[in-house]
Amino acid sequence: MKLFFGKIHQETAILNEEESHHFAKVLRGNEGDLVHVTDGKGNLAEVEITSISKKAVEGKVIDLKTSFEQKNYYLHVAIAPTKTMERLEFFLEKATEIGIDEITFLQTFHSERKNIKIERIEKIVQSATKQSLKAYLPKVNDLTKFNEFIKQDFEGFTKCIAHCEADIERTPLRTVLENNPQKILIMIGPEGDFSRDEIFAAEDHNFTEISLGHQRFRTETAALQAVFAVDWGLK
Repeated sequence: MKLFFGKIHQETAILNEEESHHFAKVLRGNEGDLVHVTDGKGNLAEVEITSISKKAVEGKVIDLKTSFEQKNYYLHVAIAPTKTMERLEFFLEKATEIGIDEITFLQTFHSERKNIKIERIEKIVQSATKQSLKAYLPKVNDLTKFNEFIKQDFEGFTKCIAHCEADIERTPLRTVLENNPQKILIMIGPEGDFSRDEIFAAEDHNFTEISLGHQRFRTETAALQAVFAVDWGLK
């Protein structure tokens, strides 16, 4: 059964404009079809389509699940965009399928990419959410300067910065996860890693310096390694 985004009420659901067009014009759906609808906030409804018009596709809610497959942790990954967008998009797709709650893009000293197309990224995340039949749509934040990001108030979060400076003491991520944090933020740097000034600045703002293992990963691989580790260690 296909999954669509829309508004869910007590007894009815309405697909948003883009999803309505996809259902009616691309898939050539019909009244009486059964679909799943999510609002991206944890609600998942089984819906029987009752009305198809140019502006909206509506249906009757047959079954509604709230907090559908909600995780017991909140994961926010802040990542410096890779030079090649295909690699970043691969991370976004797989991280969404595994389970991630929020994504921020960082502009760092060694960043090779200074801009991103946030609309395309949101579509990739939405598509991955639908593909994996999830009811929670990850929040996507636009490109943010490193020094501005670390100054934000991440109340309740265990804050981490992953880097490869061997002469600066780091804590294995698995050790951090032993404390079972309910909310965790992990920063992943660019191919050239975070600068030493950035590492020390993050430390001054109470970020824990972590390692993701003995290997030296590419940016998107490091980020996926972090997502896997959190998923394995906290769920």
